[in-house]
Amino acid sequence: MEDLLKSIEAPANPNIPDLRPGDSVSVHVKIKEGARERIQEFKGTILFLHNDGVNSTFTVRRLATNGIGVERTFLTRSPRIDKVVVERRNQVRRARLFFLRGRTGKRARLKQKFN
Repeated sequence: MEDLLKSIEAPANPNIPDLRPGDSVSVHVKIKEGARERIQEFKGTILFLHNDGVNSTFTVRRLATNGIGVERTFLTRSPRIDKVVVERRNQVRRARLFFLRGRTGKRARLKQKFN
């Protein structure tokens, strides 16, 4: 039975590095528009990770125009993700950064981790 489950599960995406909450990342996603396919970049901070095997996800939040927050959840094993670039590692003391939803501007900044 386990062999059957392993044969149909999605393979791990090698273009996704080790991620942690608080990381500032740039996610390059393949977007299909009609017959064309292009790569769109989504930059933001990782709010939380769901480590659930095949169903693992990570949620990225960015501030769009006029201070409107946009959150997007990505499947870790998705073939639609071209690559994930960790631009900055930030120091956080909790696993879920929901408090960032209520903050904008300087209050939404996180302290950088240098290790």
